[in-house]
Amino acid sequence: MKHNKIQDNSDILAELVVKGMQERKAADIVVLNLKSLKNAVSDYFIISSANSDTQLDAIASSIEEEVFKLTKEHPWQSEGRTNREWVVLDYVDVVAHIFLKDKRNFYALEELWGDAEITHVASEEGSTPAAF
Repeated sequence: MKHNKIQDNSDILAELVVKGMQERKAADIVVLNLKSLKNAVSDYFIISSANSDTQLDAIASSIEEEVFKLTKEHPWQSEGRTNREWVVLDYVDVVAHIFLKDKRNFYALEELWGDAEITHVASEEGSTPAAF
């Protein structure tokens, strides 16, 4: 398969989600590229961890702000804000998951999509998201 330099909308959206996560110092950011999987529900799952329920909410808000600034889009679905343990922001082609650390280990989403191309993103300050 030839790599095209023009990015798909889902690639740009994935980068915006990662940027939103990095803005609020999300930990252990992992991008699962599901494009090549036959029955994948979206192009990307992006997973990160938060140290507290306050940080979890801040990360989710940051993602929404970053995506809206460029695309003027809101998530198609948003779940988990009331229990503040696992927030899902569903942009259809890109789904962001923000977990409290213990909940992330319990659900182990990365293991469910073991065939996906996995990219670990540096969460250092000032780093730019990797191209997917």
